[in-house]
Amino acid sequence: MSAGVVLGDREFAMLQRLMFDVAGIHIAATKKVMVAGRLAKRLKARNMSSYSEYCRLLASGTDQAELQCAIDLLTTNETYFFREPKHFEFLSERVLAQHRPGQPFRVWSAACSSGEEPFSVAMLLADRLGETDWRVLASDLSTQVLAKASTGLYPIGAAERIPQAFLKRYCLKGVGEQDGTLLIGRELRQRVEFRQINLNMPLPRLGPFYVIFLRNVMIYFPVDVKKQVVARVAEQLKPGGFLFIGHSESLHGLDHGLESVQPAIYRRPA
Repeated sequence: MSAGVVLGDREFAMLQRLMFDVAGIHIAATKKVMVAGRLAKRLKARNMSSYSEYCRLLASGTDQAELQCAIDLLTTNETYFFREPKHFEFLSERVLAQHRPGQPFRVWSAACSSGEEPFSVAMLLADRLGETDWRVLASDLSTQVLAKASTGLYPIGAAERIPQAFLKRYCLKGVGEQDGTLLIGRELRQRVEFRQINLNMPLPRLGPFYVIFLRNVMIYFPVDVKKQVVARVAEQLKPGGFLFIGHSESLHGLDHGLESVQPAIYRRPA
């Protein structure tokens, strides 16, 4: 592929429509250069001479693996352990503290990205609930980040935000060839299930869940898509269960049937 290949306005509009139709994600016009840069490697891999040719392949629906690859490249995945710590304080002090001993406890980390969020939740559940029946479902649209997340392996720098007690109890520091890495312990990895789920499509019966994390993903959705996603996700909550969204997000103006508890935390009426 020539280095001079340019992503034209028509092809960019095709990619915008495709991402919206498949994932409900709006790609802003300001992201055109980013999109061209991320997809350039796919044109080279497929020995294609233009973005137009690549767009036609994606739109044809004949190569689902390539479509998934494009989705992986164009979705933003940025997270870290114990992000937005007030949510974890609430989960520990207000939710888990009132949970009846011996009762199963299930959490869904939707749009889990590379896994830091569900493993943060798992550390807290292990600490507060011990060996009782608790599980975490972790989902994302991107198969690429799910594959990474399921390994539980991270750069050692990721440990900076993990509480020291949890770091010692639930994580392993790499040595030898694994020097510079951090591995989530097997006992936690066994409690977290990673699964590809498209929030923009009708959901299978996943719940009920006591807690659902749907954080920092709705900022990419237009209002009509946001309404549908929140409605689908809220149905998976147990009565009395809690929905956590990102602090930069809001459910204002959406008919969701949930009660506001505090900023970025909502509850399904019991």
